[in-house]
Amino acid sequence: MSTAAPPTTPGPLTAADGGPLRTALRHRGLGKLLLLAVAAAVLVPLVRATWPGAAWPTGLTVDLSGPLGRTSDWIIDNRDSHPLFVYVLGHLSNAVVLSVRAVYLLLLALGWTGVTAGVTLLAWRVASLRIAATALVSFAVSGLLGMWVPTMQTLALMVVAVLASVVVGALLGLAAGLSDRVFRLLRPVLDTMQVLPAFAYLLPVVLVFGIGVPAALLATVVYAAPPMARLTALGLRGADPGVLEAVSSLGATGRQRLLTARLPLARKELLLGVNQTIMMALSMVVIASMIGAAGLGDRVYQALASVDVGAALAAAIPIVLLAIVMDRTTAAAGARLGSPADTTGPKALRGPLAWAGIAVLTAVFAVAGRLAGSPVWPAGWTVAIARPVNDVKEWMVDHLYSGVPVVGGTADWAAHFTDWVLNPLRDGLTALPWYGALLIVAALAWLIGTWRTALTAVLAMAAIGVLGVWKPAMNTLSQVLAALAVTLVIGFAVGIAAAGSRRLEAVLRPVLDVMQTMPQFVYLIPVVALFAVGRAPAAAAAVVYALPAVIRITTQGLRQVDPGAVESARSLGATRWQLLRQVQLPLARPALLLAVNQGVVLVLAVVIIGGLVGGGALGYDVVTGLATGDLALGLVAGVAIVCLGLMLDRVTQPTARRTVKGA
Repeated sequence: MSTAAPPTTPGPLTAADGGPLRTALRHRGLGKLLLLAVAAAVLVPLVRATWPGAAWPTGLTVDLSGPLGRTSDWIIDNRDSHPLFVYVLGHLSNAVVLSVRAVYLLLLALGWTGVTAGVTLLAWRVASLRIAATALVSFAVSGLLGMWVPTMQTLALMVVAVLASVVVGALLGLAAGLSDRVFRLLRPVLDTMQVLPAFAYLLPVVLVFGIGVPAALLATVVYAAPPMARLTALGLRGADPGVLEAVSSLGATGRQRLLTARLPLARKELLLGVNQTIMMALSMVVIASMIGAAGLGDRVYQALASVDVGAALAAAIPIVLLAIVMDRTTAAAGARLGSPADTTGPKALRGPLAWAGIAVLTAVFAVAGRLAGSPVWPAGWTVAIARPVNDVKEWMVDHLYSGVPVVGGTADWAAHFTDWVLNPLRDGLTALPWYGALLIVAALAWLIGTWRTALTAVLAMAAIGVLGVWKPAMNTLSQVLAALAVTLVIGFAVGIAAAGSRRLEAVLRPVLDVMQTMPQFVYLIPVVALFAVGRAPAAAAAVVYALPAVIRITTQGLRQVDPGAVESARSLGATRWQLLRQVQLPLARPALLLAVNQGVVLVLAVVIIGGLVGGGALGYDVVTGLATGDLALGLVAGVAIVCLGLMLDRVTQPTARRTVKGA
């Protein structure tokens, strides 16, 4: 192949072909660097003279332990007597308990035959025969593993939590979709809620509602409602202006335009919001087991606490299967919207009588199960996998944990990763002067965005120091950066390979599907088995959790590159490596930046949960604050995590607005 091809390849391959825009962007970037260098030369000596030392100055910190401690004491002292708790929050708590209990009793009344038949028929009606079969197998596996009752407990909590999350999110999204002012006010709130780790939601609701189902459900609603709000607002604001204008020209009122045009046009976004809300709620329901939510999550948490990997896996498998069924059903229902005819499923499940038919068939199976004397999954039909799994785990510990010839064991890998990557990175970030860290953040954010982006990132980092948690935040940041680097190297490599091979993509698809539907909590099980506890296992869990999103986005971004540019490069004799490096990767840059951004968010979420398995730093503070009821410790750590996530988001994801205005 000719090596002279790339300089003459059309499109965005060379500086010359980039034209004045690329030259202007390069000069603008150099100008930004020059301004930052001048600012550093002026400000750094002044800062060093005023606040010597690398650590964040104690004079610039604010101690919130006193006010937060007094707030916590007031809540505890007045929880049983203040009118706000007695007449408002108390009734809300009772309504939650009654709702969850009613759904749970209904599921028990239907029995395992009725629930399995009802879910299978529902999946067949709204999705497809394949998803119905998946639902049937999933519930059967839950019963075979001896987890039928915990699965029903989780399902009851999920039904109520998802309904409440969808209603709350839809109302917020409706207000944001119809009002620019509400949208501007709501957007930063949703950004904060998206970055805030799940653990941080638990402590405030525990203080208000105590340990139990109400706290777990309300924390789930707060965590799961933002996706519904975002997508509802997106769907309403993205409605076709031509259709809206046509409806208005016919004299429709605002309410009529909403009901007959805006909402129907936003159906797919609304159903996607429901899908995302379901996945977020299931993930949070598992984590909420720490504050008294019974079900599968509680089984996983108790098993992890005793390092019983077999019992944890037996409870984790139904969680994954439940997530897959819900995800596939809602996704398929969304894909079917707008189809010319509803022809999925048998004739008995079509048309206006479909729902009545499903109800009748479910009742028939429920009665048949009760007549057979088995309202709950029969105990004789279960398979105990805890002991075999623990035996495999012990074998892995004995043979893979250490002493493996040449490559070493998993304990050796964890130790090397800690000594060679995590420790130097943590020590380097901790030793870096605080003003140097702020300058680096400002430079990265400004180069990739605008001065507003840089200001937001710098203020977020400064807030961490003001809260007095600079050192643990640097520890957390070191884990996030290390895990992110590994995630991006593996994710980009696999994504590039999958983009070039349809066969590899087909093989990876079911694996990635399962990995994406697994709740965060479940990823701690294999790392505890292979790596014991520490910062390296937390980073490993974060890598595995974030990989599917990075791989999918990379593959999709490369596949969507303009075929004309690719064909032009091939016609000029570009090699496969030249094609990738000079055509596909530059054109897929927005998708790659999105992959980096999503990797940051997902890695941060699991690194924080890694506090349960020895990750330390801010995650440990959140977990400790939750366990001890220390509002100051847990809430300050949670706010610091939000600031860290906000900073990382600003330096990794330039939006179209930022790119146009300031890059």
